Amino acid sequence: MAGLELLYASARAAISCPQDALFCGVHWELVRHGYRCLGAGDQPGPDERKSELLPAGWEANKEVYTLRYKSMDDARELLLKAIMVEDSMILNVMDRSSQKVADVTLAVANYIEPEHLDDFHKVYKNTEELRTRIASGIITPLGAPAEKAKKEPEKKDPDSHRDYDPLRIPPHHPAGMRAPTRPSPLSPFAVGGEDLDPLGRRSGGMIVDPLRSGFPQPGIDPSSGIPGRLPPGAVPPGARFDPFGPLGAGRSGPDPDHLPPPGYDDMFM
Repeated sequence: MAGLELLYASARAAISCPQDALFCGVHWELVRHGYRCLGAGDQPGPDERKSELLPAGWEANKEVYTLRYKSMDDARELLLKAIMVEDSMILNVMDRSSQKVADVTLAVANYIEPEHLDDFHKVYKNTEELRTRIASGIITPLGAPAEKAKKEPEKKDPDSHRDYDPLRIPPHHPAGMRAPTRPSPLSPFAVGGEDLDPLGRRSGGMIVDPLRSGFPQPGIDPSSGIPGRLPPGAVPPGARFDPFGPLGAGRSGPDPDHLPPPGYDDMFM
């Protein structure tokens, strides 16, 4: 419990019983959640100011501890009464502005070692449980003090300032993520794009691929490979028919061999 050690050292002279030590821990939790102590008692006194320390006379009444707190933003003022009932401390807290009330009951023996009041490092136990009980039983029901949001510089995408590089390999998209939409092969702005991609994953190159040109491809012609044409009705509609010759003869569209190999007219090839 960071900071509690200094508080305990400053209040050590006034701590004479286990409930004093427990109340000191309760006070620090309120301070840690954005509240500062104004003073002891129900009514304000002269020259009060917000402080993280326990005020003078806080331990005068071992049966009922009464302190007043104010949030750092001055939006809330709390009245805390810690009432001892046998071996338990009942914390009753009221928000004077909203009249909301919250209470928590703590068994002193669960959090304090009475034989170690002189040793801060041994006097407290189950500190995480104590913090959780106070946070859930008091801070949350009454509402934590508003804190001014710290303005953090906007994080810029490290790739946003880079110039577009057509040879850069695009990032791998994990399974389940949608890959970016590629331009249509018929788009006039896609021309030349494939020639800039060494992996051949884009469309729009200057060299026409008949099978991926984007132009509609005709279906299988039953008369493919036969000189001339079959007479009408030779193949019934929907009938299964194996072409007589290789596919591609007589098909429309660009010829896959329309570009000769480089240096085809070289006599030494």
